Amino acid sequence: MGRIDYVHAPDAPPANSVVPSVVAFVQNDAGRVLMIQRSDNGRWALPGGGRDVGESISDTVVREVWEETGIKSEVVNLSGIYTDPGHVMPYDDGEVRQQFSICFRARPAGGELRTSYGTTQVRWVDPSLDPWSRQLRYVPLGVPACEFSIFVRDVVAASSSPARV
Repeated sequence: MGRIDYVHAPDAPPANSVVPSVVAFVQNDAGRVLMIQRSDNGRWALPGGGRDVGESISDTVVREVWEETGIKSEVVNLSGIYTDPGHVMPYDDGEVRQQFSICFRARPAGGELRTSYGTTQVRWVDPSLDPWSRQLRYVPLGVPACEFSIFVRDVVAASSSPARV
């Protein structure tokens, strides 16, 4: 199912749904962050996706990271909740979602990088490079490079103490 991201665009269609989604900030021991290139819009992003019925939110994180990247992960803590009514995503089926992402820090627990039905590339990226666009064709999440760099800095600086999710 293809999608387009509109971020505060005057020509964006109005949202007709909100679906709780997760994104995972998976950081390895070398400090690199797991990133995917989405197959539906070509943008780079953190791995993540929608919650399935009957699934805990932490199970959603683990499943989405595995499905999209081939990396097994463990949730460390909740990093933040991002809800921007100006960020909408129309899909081919007529749904227009308002962005609602719950971001979790996670650590890798095995597996090997691979692509999936939803990804064209998967890689570990050095977050110390500013802006990330030096390494990636698009800045993740459709936001300006400086805003994403601030987001990365904040997540990296967040407490790494385990949280119940």
